[in-house]
Amino acid sequence: MPTIYIDADACPVKPETYRVAVRHGVPVVVVANNPMQIPDNPLISMTVVTGFGAADDWIAGQCKPGDLCITADIPLAARVVAAGGIALHPKGRVLDDNTVGEALGIRDLMEGLREAGTATGGPSGMTPKDRSRFLSELDRLVVLVKRKYPS
Repeated sequence: MPTIYIDADACPVKPETYRVAVRHGVPVVVVANNPMQIPDNPLISMTVVTGFGAADDWIAGQCKPGDLCITADIPLAARVVAAGGIALHPKGRVLDDNTVGEALGIRDLMEGLREAGTATGGPSGMTPKDRSRFLSELDRLVVLVKRKYPS
């Protein structure tokens, strides 16, 4: 059975993830540096870690083939994919074997442009269309991994 890991400290789609996971009977592990409120459901658990990068390290260490990770952190997504999992950005972009290399390259390019002062600002805010895309992709991925990795 796949597990959904949420890199939760700044994740804007936790409620959406809970709804999809519960509907499909898939466990969710919320990983953060501070405790946070989670639904009272046996499928949903909270793991609190301490230290810079600890959530990423914990998720990467737990992730196995078929697991999903909700994260906007591209280096974490690359680690999840290397472990056989699939990462999903909160705006609905799937990061897997086919797309994570490009995402890392773009991230590194943008970091260089920001350091040079050429690019400023950050990502745009979440829109209803982003949430809709996220929900659609999460539902599709859960169905896919449940078929590929049954209990």
